[in-house]
Amino acid sequence: MPAAPHPLPHTRTPALLFPSAAAAAKHVAREIDKLIRARNAAGRATVLGLATGSTPVGLYRELIRLHKEDDLDLSRVITFNLDEYYPMPKEDPHSYFRWMHETFFNHVNIPWENVHIPDGTLPADEVDEFCTEYERRIKAAGGVDVQVLGIGRSGHIGFNEPGSPRNSRTRLVTLDAITRRDAAGGFFGEENVPHQALTMGVATILDARQVFLMAFGEHKAGVVYKAVEQPPTEAVSAGFLQEHPHAVVILDEAAAGELTARKRPWEVGPCDWTAGLVRKAVVNLALTVKKGLLQLDDEDFREHHLYDLLRERGPAERIGQAVFDDRMRTITPYPAGRAQEPLPPAPSPTKGGGEGRPSFPPPFVGEGSSKTILVFSPHPDDDVISMGGTIIRLVEQGHRVHIAYMTSGNIAVFDHDARRFVDFVDEFLGAFGDAAERSSAGTVKDRVYRFLDAKKPGQPDTEEVLRVKGLIRATEARAAALACGIPADRLEFLDLRFYRTGTVAKNPIHPQDIDDIAALLGRLSPHQIYVAGELSDPHGTHRVCAEAVFEAARRTRGGAPGVRNGDRSSDPGAEVWLYKGAWEEWEPHEVEMAVPLGPEVLERKKQAIFRHQSQKDRAMFPGGTDRREFWQRAEDRNKGTARVYDALGLPEYYALEAFVRWPDG
Repeated sequence: MPAAPHPLPHTRTPALLFPSAAAAAKHVAREIDKLIRARNAAGRATVLGLATGSTPVGLYRELIRLHKEDDLDLSRVITFNLDEYYPMPKEDPHSYFRWMHETFFNHVNIPWENVHIPDGTLPADEVDEFCTEYERRIKAAGGVDVQVLGIGRSGHIGFNEPGSPRNSRTRLVTLDAITRRDAAGGFFGEENVPHQALTMGVATILDARQVFLMAFGEHKAGVVYKAVEQPPTEAVSAGFLQEHPHAVVILDEAAAGELTARKRPWEVGPCDWTAGLVRKAVVNLALTVKKGLLQLDDEDFREHHLYDLLRERGPAERIGQAVFDDRMRTITPYPAGRAQEPLPPAPSPTKGGGEGRPSFPPPFVGEGSSKTILVFSPHPDDDVISMGGTIIRLVEQGHRVHIAYMTSGNIAVFDHDARRFVDFVDEFLGAFGDAAERSSAGTVKDRVYRFLDAKKPGQPDTEEVLRVKGLIRATEARAAALACGIPADRLEFLDLRFYRTGTVAKNPIHPQDIDDIAALLGRLSPHQIYVAGELSDPHGTHRVCAEAVFEAARRTRGGAPGVRNGDRSSDPGAEVWLYKGAWEEWEPHEVEMAVPLGPEVLERKKQAIFRHQSQKDRAMFPGGTDRREFWQRAEDRNKGTARVYDALGLPEYYALEAFVRWPDG
């Protein structure tokens, strides 16, 4: 059965919540499917307004599936695309013309003459006339029946950047700095992103009979809140959809995270006070009023829309104590137990700066019971950036830590690094190699140099250059793992197939990718599995990797490795923990395990991050507007998590790394 949408209250534009982006895409596809079939039966055309980018990919794949497997006939469909970069040749890998054909049009039976996409090849003096004609063709087709939209982090729909008026029509626009920065990954550098684009206007979009605005991932949560809960302004063009009688915002859990109904549901209406919701409300209250959990009083609850919670679970002292005890249990200096010897007695439950686990006894794993730990790292540096301190702790505590690097990360290496490394190999073999080796290295160097010398901005690399860049990332990963105490024979380089496109856009997960992960799980039979479980990776790789691990783990349930959901008995299954990547951290009420890090461990973690030299100083894809280096983000985040625990009145630590359990575990 398809996932049922959950309407969200307290929004100015109707919003539907889905458990995943895939479920949301299927819902929109079904709505379009029903319209097309009804129009076909009546002998009428269906006019679709289409968007590009990562957001609608799932929708297009589902429509392709419906066409191929359920006989959805699109021969009467007429399409108008939202936008196109300008100037932009149609055959360019970055053109929306090419993207739409490769992603959708080449796989369905929409007639060529029914496809309309803004033309990025026009001379400047013909642009205005083309835009007028584009509007005329939309009207001649009978207007757009269904308009599909994404939303940019500046709040734009199409390329209607901040400042776009409500009455704007199809036109040439100048792109906002945030938009160009977000597009930099696809163009292999912000300097390669065009400064202008052709776009449908706000008024053109609002003329559509039905509008679906789709937004997925935590990095969209803030702008979704502005678009659907704040009054519409020209600063956020998506907010004008509040005026549309048939506009619906389609969200996954992550993108809905800042909406009042999700972030503070007690402000919207009566709540079912589950343990998780109580924890969320009380932690939020403590941080809002700047008090520790044990300092909250009844008046704090009454003044912040929590009167019902106080009445059902009060007094305040009892509620605060329960949440305090719950958060204390998350502090785990020995995340897999101690493999070699009993732990010292637990210190007294006082607020202090040590690294012991206060107020409750630590786990004890008997002599010689070393555990196998498997850390999945989507890119070759996510392991040390996100949980390097915990990895160091696990190694120190006597456990066998394996790291599986899921993708090569080769597209994130600068060309100058590729030149430097082929230079090194050439010089090295010139000094130490035989004649055949010197000749071979020189030939490779010549080919790499010839390609890079002729390479156009944004042009994908050759397979040979990608191999060089992949080797750079792999050697850096080995150096970083060794800095954490992990030898090379405990590293797995999976090089998953979905990633092997040579561009930021990725293929769907390949069935063999899941088979390979399942085989690894079966071979190692780990006690614990760590997975990058966040959804905010701007490039989508983390999400795809996580889904692949989850599917492999489900397949292996009932045997090694299985999922034990935290039980440290002799069961051979694994407990699955999720960490966040470089862009976000778990909310304090979500954390289920917090591993303390002292100054020395955090310094070692930073040194491991430094081993990834190709990502040092300036990464190819830094992620959003955050210009900090990865080691700075990691240090600030770990110290910040510790400060939040301190603000809640919990023991004070130098730094903390946070995890949650896999919800399906």
